[in-house]
Amino acid sequence: MSFPYRSPGALALALAAALTTPSIAQAAPMTAATDRVLRVYNNNIENLVRNNADGSCTRVSGPDHLASMLVDDSGKTGTSGVQAPDLLIVQQVRGTGQATAYADQLSAMFGYPAGTYKALVAWDDPEAWGSTHKCSQQALGDLKKKQTNGIIYNTRTLSLAAADVSKYWSAGWLKPGTSYGGGAGCTLYKPPNSDDGTTNQYKWKRTSAVAARFTIKATGTTVFAATMHLPEQNGANACAGDDYTGIANSGIHVGADATSLMNASTIRVIGIDANRANIASTTLSGFGMTGYGAKATSGSRKIDYLFVKGAVQSSSIDHTVSSTKSNHLALYGFIEF
Repeated sequence: MSFPYRSPGALALALAAALTTPSIAQAAPMTAATDRVLRVYNNNIENLVRNNADGSCTRVSGPDHLASMLVDDSGKTGTSGVQAPDLLIVQQVRGTGQATAYADQLSAMFGYPAGTYKALVAWDDPEAWGSTHKCSQQALGDLKKKQTNGIIYNTRTLSLAAADVSKYWSAGWLKPGTSYGGGAGCTLYKPPNSDDGTTNQYKWKRTSAVAARFTIKATGTTVFAATMHLPEQNGANACAGDDYTGIANSGIHVGADATSLMNASTIRVIGIDANRANIASTTLSGFGMTGYGAKATSGSRKIDYLFVKGAVQSSSIDHTVSSTKSNHLALYGFIEF
């Protein structure tokens, strides 16, 4: 299966491969066809490597991460009420290989065949960047050197047409050493305005965004989903492109191809690690979207966001999963349709 616009390394749809990991849980198969709820999660999974306060790092298995993040309708993990998700919007995966393995582990968790969940990533195999990645064990730091963003989707409930995948689009940033004033000095974060030096030459690829428009098989309802990861510099200076601070000065923007897909969709979902605090829940109201979850997601900071256009069920835990085995807490929204 191929997509238009595909360039070497970009926009790979990872078809699931055989999985040897045993099932860690069994749940009665529930689909959007039976309960009319679209279950969506967003998380920066940090390449499944957690940074600890003492400088060490801990590797997390895909099944352990999933079990720590998926919740039932009451916001509880590990219960028989946890149902198969429809969309997982993720940041910081190594590429198609890791995304596919993670998708297969999710399939196995619910007793589905390998390939039931499929993965779409912005870059198939991004080049390595950086040095230790703040891990005292170099081997674990090396696992974080390749980073891209992806969407995992459930083929039992959702279909995806080849034409309904956007080109990746670049984040904006203020390059270090550049003066800033109301957006002046902002550029797109990609060559020729990317990091200096060979160590971080390909760091910009971790911020490439990608989106797709899915169709709910049971009803024909269209669903737009996008994943974004903005640069660290967005925390201090909002940038979304050339001399542009982004929507409502947030650093967020949506690419032209993605906007076309979004405008043709009934339900809309955007998951973001924005690296910026205090982005209002109304920031994307111009798209008909509302932000869900107000709790801190990374230490004491709220920097991860889930925006939805749709009828989102209430959450007793403010749509934020405190048990997530990542340096970022997962956000979720269960959308009625």
